[in-house]
Amino acid sequence: MLDKKTVEKIRSDFKFLEEDDNYIYFDNGATTQRPIQVIEKTADFYKKYNGNPHRGAHFFAIKSTEFYEEGREKISKFIGANSSNEIIFVRNASEALNLVAYSWGLNNLKPGDEILLSIMEHHSNLVPWQIVAEKTGAKLKFLYLNKDRQIEDKDFEDKLSKNTKIFTITAASNVLGTMPNVKRYIKKLREVSPDAISIVDGAQYVPHHKINVRELDCDFLAFSGHKMLSSMGIGILYGKEDILNSMPPFLSGGDMIEYVYEDRTSYLYAPQRFEAGTANVGGVVSLSAAIDYIDNIGIESIYEYEKKLCEYAYDKMKDLPYLDLYTTPIKDKSPVIAFNFHDAHPHDVASILDSYKIAVRSGHHCAQPLHRYLGINSSCRATFAFYNTFEEIDTFIEHLEDVRRLMKIES
Repeated sequence: MLDKKTVEKIRSDFKFLEEDDNYIYFDNGATTQRPIQVIEKTADFYKKYNGNPHRGAHFFAIKSTEFYEEGREKISKFIGANSSNEIIFVRNASEALNLVAYSWGLNNLKPGDEILLSIMEHHSNLVPWQIVAEKTGAKLKFLYLNKDRQIEDKDFEDKLSKNTKIFTITAASNVLGTMPNVKRYIKKLREVSPDAISIVDGAQYVPHHKINVRELDCDFLAFSGHKMLSSMGIGILYGKEDILNSMPPFLSGGDMIEYVYEDRTSYLYAPQRFEAGTANVGGVVSLSAAIDYIDNIGIESIYEYEKKLCEYAYDKMKDLPYLDLYTTPIKDKSPVIAFNFHDAHPHDVASILDSYKIAVRSGHHCAQPLHRYLGINSSCRATFAFYNTFEEIDTFIEHLEDVRRLMKIES
């Protein structure tokens, strides 16, 4: 686990802390801050090497192509893919999941087929499947939660069938912190419905855990760069190469074609067939630098430290009589705590905390069905990163009492 001296050194890389070293940022689940190494590497690309990849024979086009494809290779190794051809660059995890829904789902599902997913899903891994189900006649089946905010194996086994054609699930809930045993579920899926595809939403998991897609045996994995230190506007879809090459393009245009005639077009193989238009090379450079930064610290050390932060905060918050906590009590969880004050709206709570220079999220966190299942409309959410400290949590807890006092909530 990271020690205090190491964390202090890490914090010196995050310049927002220099701008206001009293501000406590606990909205890392929405987007992380960026270390100076990532910012400088991205700026260096734009200052010296900016060009359009794959489309020129001059220096800038060549350098841009090198950065772009080297980044693809780095990401491939980071998640344990078989080939860099299995890495598709998109804008974010939402676009990655939509790509699979429209390119695979619309073209392969039929009436009677079933899409199995959990009530915990982010809207990005739920709404596209609602649309696909409506257009194809397939049926959505939901996995629900026990009192510890976990999926019961029996519920999964009861709802899995030979009619299951898509199993899609978050690897870590952005509200509850729950981390389902995805590997076990995918293995069972292979036994019961061998032709089904498995999709993992890794947006809240990949920034905190080492993942190997070959060991997991998922068909697709989606995640976003901006939740793991890189710039906004870059996301990843991993897909098994044979499946990707069987899918029609999601978007069409430049750089994804083989030959275009007046009446027909042939397409390149993956990954190019899914990367129409000018690429976000700066985003790839940013994500590549972020991976270097994470690898230099060690992702296992990052998670162990964040886990301790989350446990420390949870243990202090669970005994406060004016709070309701919704996060799973199980210790092996993503570093997130969702909570509400009695008789106070989450937006009011977040605004008051902001007046004390503490940033938390408020709202439904793009998970309305989950909130409805929990019997609430919205919640506050604190999410932790490895540049946060135990002292910041102590300050946060102190100001929770100020919120209670200002809102005149009985303790």
